[in-house]
Amino acid sequence: MEENRFMRVDNVAKELDVSNSHAYRIMKALNDELEAMGYMVVSSRVNRAFFMKKFCYKEEEEM
Repeated sequence: MEENRFMRVDNVAKELDVSNSHAYRIMKALNDELEAMGYMVVSSRVNRAFFMKKFCYKEEEEM
């Protein structure tokens, strides 16, 4: 099954081991940054690739 391109608050909270309220603040900050770059954003969702990039999640071979 293909992985979803967007993360919801529960995905962000679990990935970072933070509360849902903290995950919402993180998602808002990431979406504000994307919006400033000219991208359309969806409230309560964050682009998975952008999230991974901002939190330095990379494949070992890329590092």
